[in-house]
Amino acid sequence: MTHHRYATVGGHRIFYREAGDPAKPAIVLLHGYPTSSFMFRDLIPRLAGDFHVIAPDHLGFGLSDAPPATEFRYTFDALTDITAALLTQLEVERYAVYVQDYGAPIGWRLALRDPSAITGIVTQSGNGYDAGFVPEFWEGVWAYHRRRDEATEAAMREALSLEAIRWQYVTGVPDETLIDPTVWWHDHALVSRPGNDAIQLDLFSDYASNPPLYPRLHEYFRKHQPPLLAVWGEGDEVFGPAGARAFADDLPDAEIHLLPGGHFLLETAAAEVAGLIRRFLTDRAAPAR
Repeated sequence: MTHHRYATVGGHRIFYREAGDPAKPAIVLLHGYPTSSFMFRDLIPRLAGDFHVIAPDHLGFGLSDAPPATEFRYTFDALTDITAALLTQLEVERYAVYVQDYGAPIGWRLALRDPSAITGIVTQSGNGYDAGFVPEFWEGVWAYHRRRDEATEAAMREALSLEAIRWQYVTGVPDETLIDPTVWWHDHALVSRPGNDAIQLDLFSDYASNPPLYPRLHEYFRKHQPPLLAVWGEGDEVFGPAGARAFADDLPDAEIHLLPGGHFLLETAAAEVAGLIRRFLTDRAAPAR
């Protein structure tokens, strides 16, 4: 069974989903933009028999608090602080991490802060290299970081639209009818809450803080050789398949799978991804305790 819980972290109410036996190895699922732990709704029950599963909503997303951007500085460093504090509160000291999209820079920061905590990494469209950034998608983000003005902001506001969110779900998917349209309506409703636009704009701008961390991340990979599974939608036009293959540059034993699907691969391949994760973490993850 999946439990739906709240914890107070740094004065903020954080929502998270939890399933499985806490005595079993832990896996922390970190979602991307523009979704929440809702993206893991089909994956969590498939993993709960073998793992202690924890999937938080980042501050400003899903059912977690969303303090105004005038009162909280939204950065990936700040979101990492909250995630780390939540795991400390839940007494989760060693864990595998599943990162997707925005979840990746949070997961990378967690690993860099405490390499000994990470028993394994699953990355699903969670980039860690310059390779894989699809230029047509990212050029507006980089321009917004360089100069926040009316023109660059207008381009970023398009990303908050229902059609842009739908595009992320259906692009590259062989059969769009396999995806429940509820998902993009759900995400759009939550990012459309009053004041949430400013939160998302701040994070769009701060995304440019992530590639400069990559050299440190690659050094972490080379030094610690964490077990890594990259499972990617081969039709992803946000982070292309080159982003998955790049992990082998520093992790020769990385396991890399390209599956039919797009940026939100779990919408069409949750059962296959769950099988890959179970086998990978059972065979290759470092002991959790």
